Amino acid sequence: MSRHVVFGTGQVGRHLISRLIAQGHDVIAVNRHGGVVPDAEVVTGDATDAAFTTAVCARADSVTFCLNANTYAGWAEEFPPLQQGVLAGAARAGARLVVLDNLYAYGPPRGQRLVETMAARPTSTKSATRAAMTNALLRAHQEGQVEVAIGRASDYFGPGATNTALGENVFGRALTGGTAQVMGNPDQLHSYSYTPDVAAGLATLAMAVGTTGRIWHLPVGETRTTRQLVEKVYRLAGHRPRLMAAGRTTLTAIGIVKPAMREYRHTIYQFTHPWVVDDSLFRSTFDVRPTPLDEALNTTLAWYRDRAAVPVH
Repeated sequence: MSRHVVFGTGQVGRHLISRLIAQGHDVIAVNRHGGVVPDAEVVTGDATDAAFTTAVCARADSVTFCLNANTYAGWAEEFPPLQQGVLAGAARAGARLVVLDNLYAYGPPRGQRLVETMAARPTSTKSATRAAMTNALLRAHQEGQVEVAIGRASDYFGPGATNTALGENVFGRALTGGTAQVMGNPDQLHSYSYTPDVAAGLATLAMAVGTTGRIWHLPVGETRTTRQLVEKVYRLAGHRPRLMAAGRTTLTAIGIVKPAMREYRHTIYQFTHPWVVDDSLFRSTFDVRPTPLDEALNTTLAWYRDRAAVPVH
């Protein structure tokens, strides 16, 4: 049995923890607010505190970083200290550090498929923050501070993933027959990552040989347009598809009453042009395949349906 520490028990962290436990590993789940994570030891603390992360990472074989900033608007200030704290804990434990990353650092792909060898071309504070965090990780690996593997995923959907581009505003609305809300041009191809597949990819990076010192694109399912996915979800839910797409102007207007929505203007290019992730390196190296799209959508919709059936007290 190996010992794994997972920082973050949210949309991906919980799936990773469940997977590691199912494989017979000892797991410590670290978050800010406590709560119950089945079969895992839960530790609450401040991940920016190197003394705390050093203590919780002691004797770990791997440490996985699935945290996010407290607020989307506060990324540049809040996110790097979290990574720095967890990196310090993993380094002092001599553990492999696996980091869940996104695709912001690439900037607009200019019609190209997203591959791991693309240069970072950040066009906003958020994408520059992610690029700098990735550089810090690879530098720490090159300097021998800690072994690092970076797994990048696209926009999420899956059981428990509500606050995402393909989350509550699509699956939740589909169940009631309401209007789905998406961003950008729904007729552009867009790769979406299924959270259980993301977790499975991170588990592979934590334990497989030869994963460190580089960036990997975690497995993604078949790429469709956002409209095609929304229509399929609505058909599965038994309702006629209804869709509203918000562009930059709409996001700005909505931001007057919901300031957090303004932040999405900085990455709207992901939804106004093709956003296609190439995961062939991961697939060929580890001989894995993502969950079939229909199965992933059905499982996600079933989670939303079960949640809606629970009475609110």
